[in-house]
Amino acid sequence: MAEPSPKHDVFQAIADPTRRRLLRLLDDQEMPVTVISGHFPMTRTAVSKHLRILADAGLVKEKKVGRETRYRLDPEPLLELKRWLAYYERYWENKLGALKRYVESEADS
Repeated sequence: MAEPSPKHDVFQAIADPTRRRLLRLLDDQEMPVTVISGHFPMTRTAVSKHLRILADAGLVKEKKVGRETRYRLDPEPLLELKRWLAYYERYWENKLGALKRYVESEADS
């Protein structure tokens, strides 16, 4: 059976700077919300709401350990973002190439 589609997409989830910071914090370790919230100037409830959006987009996974819930990064959904950005890289490369040719031609003048 296929997994249900996420409630939030990756683009919506990473649009917020706090959520991007959360992803970076959870990059290499699993943490409970009590520890995570100590890294942010907001309430634990606010951090939990951000974590819920990330979880709904599939970017963080939750695991119950005793009475606490621990969170960890799941980078798999970021591949969608990487593929989307890769398409537009050709425009950046074209522009940078044109700039390089222009600068070099001005230097030769």
